[in-house]
Amino acid sequence: MDLYLGLKVLWWLLLGVLLMGLAIMVGMDMGVGTLLRFVGRNDTERRVCLNAIGPHWDGNQVWFILGGGAIFAAFPLIYATAFSGLYIVMLLLLWTMIVRPLGFEYRSKIASPKWRDVWDWALLVSGAVPMIVYGAGMGNMLLGVPFHFEWDLRSYYTGSFIYLLNPFAVLCGLLSLALSIHMGASMLMGRAGGAIAERSRTAASGALVVGLLVFTVCGIWVASMPGYVLQGGPAPAAAQTPLQQSVSIQAGAWLGNYRAHPLLWIVPLLGYAGMLLGLLAMRLRRPVLAWWSGALAWIGVIGTAGVALFPFMMPSSSVPAQSLTVWNAVSSQTTLLWMTGFALVFVPLILWYTSWAFWVMRGVVDAGEIEHDEHAY
Repeated sequence: MDLYLGLKVLWWLLLGVLLMGLAIMVGMDMGVGTLLRFVGRNDTERRVCLNAIGPHWDGNQVWFILGGGAIFAAFPLIYATAFSGLYIVMLLLLWTMIVRPLGFEYRSKIASPKWRDVWDWALLVSGAVPMIVYGAGMGNMLLGVPFHFEWDLRSYYTGSFIYLLNPFAVLCGLLSLALSIHMGASMLMGRAGGAIAERSRTAASGALVVGLLVFTVCGIWVASMPGYVLQGGPAPAAAQTPLQQSVSIQAGAWLGNYRAHPLLWIVPLLGYAGMLLGLLAMRLRRPVLAWWSGALAWIGVIGTAGVALFPFMMPSSSVPAQSLTVWNAVSSQTTLLWMTGFALVFVPLILWYTSWAFWVMRGVVDAGEIEHDEHAY
């Protein structure tokens, strides 16, 4: 295989891994924030929830940075098109990500119930909104994003913020939120204990039931919606840009990769297996198994969308022939080689450090210790 071709596919896979890591680790923290006012019935219980993820939430943001950095360096045309066209969405994510650390740091600094209630709601919103946007973003990739390019590759977004909140995208956002709630609830079951653990168990089970239903509905919807088919691109010796390719739209085309390679049906089955195993783990009160089942569900769900889209990464609903793919939106071979070297060093390091942090900070959070610890959240 040609080295450059192999690097393109490799970084498509690595970007998928980073998006999965973001969903699993950051989604867990967001899920705790979303559940904060429901599983914590008083101030002490809510502080227990916050301190359960206190040692990890800021470190988990590394996956968010890695995902953005990978898109910036490996697929710069997608980064430029998405971040300029979807500017309001990016600002919404930025504002919620700013509010979130403020909530962690300032909530317990003043003993006023009103003060703490305001920050509790801020943590709820800043936990739920990013996960809904995350899922809705993936849903819009399957529908196509309204953008096009001029001759000099300047991109123009022709849609609106409301367009991005279409029914299918909102349904995908609901699936993302459900899996996030399950991950957060699984964490609280193992780290909080008592009444919080029982309420978290109920929330996680309900979230997985919703996830199963929504994943199924989304699958049926995708099977019938128009999909994109890459008919041809620029000549091998020509610049690989979205200005010289041919794309057609066909009903049910998003299932084309599954039809061509039936073994790929294993990917959506992983999503179902993770959610069903998670329900069983909740019934058995096995929080660690439930957490890993949730991670498996995320891998299956994101992988299902990635397999359906390949080689498309950001289809254009305005001018389908100008859709961005793995082939025309990627960086140079030299850039990808350097990035691969860095990834081989830093990704294992991040995995090791994250595992070490969870091992050292294992155990149930003690409410009594929090009350007398001025450094606790």
